[in-house]
Amino acid sequence: MDLFGDGPAPAVPAAPARPGGPRAPGTSAGAKGREPLPGTAALPPLGNTPLPVPPGAGAAPAGDPALRPAPGGPDGRTLVFTHPRASREIVLGDARIAYAFDRGHRRTIGFSVGTEGLAVRAPRWAAIRDVEAALHEKANWILRKLSEARQREARQEAGRIAWCDGAQLPFLGRLVTLRLDPTDRQAGAGGLLDVGDGSADAPQLLRLALSPDVGEARIRDAAQAWLTRQARRVFTERLAHFAPQLGVQWTKLSLSNAATRWGSASADGSIRLNWRLIHYRLPIIDYVVVHELAHLRVMDHSPRFWDEVGRVLPDYAQRRQVLKDEPAPRWG
Repeated sequence: MDLFGDGPAPAVPAAPARPGGPRAPGTSAGAKGREPLPGTAALPPLGNTPLPVPPGAGAAPAGDPALRPAPGGPDGRTLVFTHPRASREIVLGDARIAYAFDRGHRRTIGFSVGTEGLAVRAPRWAAIRDVEAALHEKANWILRKLSEARQREARQEAGRIAWCDGAQLPFLGRLVTLRLDPTDRQAGAGGLLDVGDGSADAPQLLRLALSPDVGEARIRDAAQAWLTRQARRVFTERLAHFAPQLGVQWTKLSLSNAATRWGSASADGSIRLNWRLIHYRLPIIDYVVVHELAHLRVMDHSPRFWDEVGRVLPDYAQRRQVLKDEPAPRWG
C-alpha cells in the first residue's frame, strides 16, 4: 500500500505505430511510478473503531521528501516541478515540469505522480508528440497531484521534530511531550508514557531517562525504540481483532521503515506494516490493517478487494483520505 495512496492517472492510448516505421526518438530514463507495556496509554476498546471526525483525524498536526525545487521559477511566477531523474520537460499551464521518461513493453501511455514528481511511461514506438498530447490532455490531474504533493512536503517540513527536552510528537493521534531526566528511575531504560490523570485532555509525557545534552541522535533513537515497541503491540492486537472478520489467518508481523509504503501482504500470510502508523489515530491504523489483511483474500486492487475492505470498514474511503491529507511527521 503506497504511502500517499495516489494511483496512476488513467492510461491514455498511444497513436498506433506506422507499420515498419522507426521508433520515435526520445531519451529513456528509469522511472519510479505512480503503506500493553507498563506505563503506556490505554488503548480504546477493541472493536471496529469508527472515524470520529473528518478533519484532523490523522496524525496530530505535524508534518517523505516530495518535489523539488521550491515553488517559483526564475520569474517568480512560474511553478517548477523537477523529478530527480528527469530527462524531458514540458510546460502545462503556468507550470514547467521536468519529468522522468521511460519506454517499455506496454500498449498505452501512462503517468503517475509520486513523492519525487511526475513519471511517464510510453510504448517503445510512441511518438513524443503523442506523449506530450497525452500530458496536455491530463494536465489538470497532473497539476493537482503535483500541488498536493508539494503541500504535503510543506506540512511535513513545518512539523519536523526537534529532538530535545520538550519536543512534541504524535502518538495514536495525540501529541506527547518528551521529558528528559537522567535521574528518572521510573522511566527506566526503555521510556515511560505518563498519561496524567487519564482524561482525554490531560497532557501526556514520554519520559526518557536521558540527559537533555546527550544529542539529537540519542534522543531520536530512544523515542523511536519506544514507538516501535508500541507499534508492534498495537498492530498485533488490531490484526488479531480484524483477521476473523475477514476470514483470514496472518502468520507473521514485520515492522518496516519504508519511505513510500504503509504496508504489504504476502500470500504466505506475512504482514508488513510501517511503524510510523503509530503516529495516527486507531481508526486510521485499522484501515491499513484491514487493507493488508484483505490482500490475503484478494491480492490485487480489483472491485472485489474493495468490497472486502468495505464489508469490514464501510467508511474506508474517508480513512484512506486521511492518510493522503495528513502526513506523518518528518524525522530530522
